[in-house]
Amino acid sequence: MTPIATAQLGTGGPQVGVQGLGCMGMSWAYGPTDGDEARATLERALELGVTLYDTADAYGHGENEKFIAPFVKAHRDDVVIATKFGISSDPATPFKRVIRNDPAYIRSCVDASLRRLDVDAIDLYYMHRRDVSVPLEDCVGTMAELVQAGKVRQLGLSEVTGPELREAHAVHPIAAVQSEWSLFSRDIEAGVVPAAADLGVTLVPYSPLGRGFLTGSFVSADSELGEDDFRRQQPRFTGDNAATNALLLSPVRTVAEAHGATLGQVALAWVQQRAAVHGLPVVPIPGTRKRTRVEENTAATDIVLTDEDLTVLEPIAAQVAGDRYTDMNFTSVGRE
Repeated sequence: MTPIATAQLGTGGPQVGVQGLGCMGMSWAYGPTDGDEARATLERALELGVTLYDTADAYGHGENEKFIAPFVKAHRDDVVIATKFGISSDPATPFKRVIRNDPAYIRSCVDASLRRLDVDAIDLYYMHRRDVSVPLEDCVGTMAELVQAGKVRQLGLSEVTGPELREAHAVHPIAAVQSEWSLFSRDIEAGVVPAAADLGVTLVPYSPLGRGFLTGSFVSADSELGEDDFRRQQPRFTGDNAATNALLLSPVRTVAEAHGATLGQVALAWVQQRAAVHGLPVVPIPGTRKRTRVEENTAATDIVLTDEDLTVLEPIAAQVAGDRYTDMNFTSVGRE
């Protein structure tokens, strides 16, 4: 299989595979995992041209960073490692999270991530969530100091608004913005995407497969997923909302059948084509822990949806039932 195409990560940044890999589920949030298969998936992704690997200190309280560290070390010159700070939680209550952006916290977090990842510098360091009580100038200014110190190469933000992105970029260039973007979640198109396009910032969509729901792999988190699966905490995937949203997959199936593709490939192709629609680099980071899935996902970069396909898919997002999180203060939506 020919390696996937590349895109630039921020203005003047490195070229990365046009699709990255979200590593969270390899050791946290989505129930039991096979560590050997997950490690093999990391290797297979690199063979296919995936070079941006995404983790965070909040994923398993640092355990996810430790999990991928040997892979990163073995391929240090070939991979771009992204991690994040900003979400603090107690291991006793893992889904109860506190957002922190204060400078002292940022400095302690970066050093801890460097140790766990066993690297000299983090390629892309994100503010995972915005603490509105801390001025952006203070937060991004502290992040800029990390670049000057050689601990971080590029800066990123996650779940910010368009105005927040512009404000942050004025303090220090921002290479990437990570936000949920999929057939089910399109709110960022109002402000964040235009701002990113204006500033030369790469968009890194997380959950481009709707946390697996858009693949048809489950219909109801309540009855099909384990007690320790994070998706049981998300309103879209439970109760009446899940039943309503499952019906929205019908047009995705129609398009998939026309292309001889899977539901997930259509969902990813739609996200990948946002780059042409909005005029900016787009590097989605679908998460998987299986080699077969990463092969399926990367193959979606070759699918070109027609104008007719896009028309069929266009109405879906407006019909989705339920919020992304139980606490929508955890997203940028309430601040737009």
